[in-house]
Amino acid sequence: MAASSRAQVLALYRAMLRESKRFSAYNYRTYAVRRIRDAFRENKNVKDPVEIQTLVNKAKRDLGVIRRQA
Repeated sequence: MAASSRAQVLALYRAMLRESKRFSAYNYRTYAVRRIRDAFRENKNVKDPVEIQTLVNKAKRDLGVIRRQA
């Protein structure tokens, strides 16, 4: 993974965690944090740049959903 894409993924991870912590309901908040951490851990060994970009795009869409719901 290129340095810029690594930085982009880390920034996206932090933004998703930060936004998910804004959920007022404890159950939604803990579920969202757990799902985000699990998803990023599951995909941490992906090497294919095309697949990485696909995952980043999906995470950006998910971040938008979190921002609208939080």
